[in-house]
Amino acid sequence: MSKKVLHIITSPQGEVSISRKLGKEIVEKIQAKYPDSIVKERDLAKEAFPHLDGLQIGSWFTPAENHTPEQAKAIKISEEAIAEMKEADIYVFCAPFYNFAIPSTLKAYLDHIVRPGITFRYREDGTVEGFLKNKRAYIAIASSGVYSEGDFQSFDFVSPYLKFLLGLLGITDITIFRVEGQRIEGLKENALQKGLDSVVID
Repeated sequence: MSKKVLHIITSPQGEVSISRKLGKEIVEKIQAKYPDSIVKERDLAKEAFPHLDGLQIGSWFTPAENHTPEQAKAIKISEEAIAEMKEADIYVFCAPFYNFAIPSTLKAYLDHIVRPGITFRYREDGTVEGFLKNKRAYIAIASSGVYSEGDFQSFDFVSPYLKFLLGLLGITDITIFRVEGQRIEGLKENALQKGLDSVVID
């Protein structure tokens, strides 16, 4: 069975990036399970999305027929990213810890995708309906400390945020893999291999 996979990379550290290595492992195992899969890579370190400004937001809430040339250019970035998300069956998000949260490049990217009326809507009863349904997401998290459990678990603002935001869009089938403890003696020596070995695509 063929799958369309969207691989979102965020780390600017190139081939030495741990989140990239973990994300690559996830993609390779997806391809092993679905040999005819098509993988599209979006590297936010090479092509960052602009942070939202008045022009961008204004373009979203202005009818297309009334767009200025600047607004038409600005909204195209968002529309292309949303089209990629809609087309994909599986997402692989690489999410290194940056000060306990996701990199700003990933935040900016998601800001262009999470659009009311386009990728989700508020129902009359106040609940939310996401439009990106029947999708699957894998999140590759890399961190210096251990945040999946223990005393510092409450400082993990990466996995709860991404799970909530993706859930808002209708993506609820989410699996998280981690390479953690990279700066902790006794853990860092095997942290990467342990993380890679944990990747199982069911």
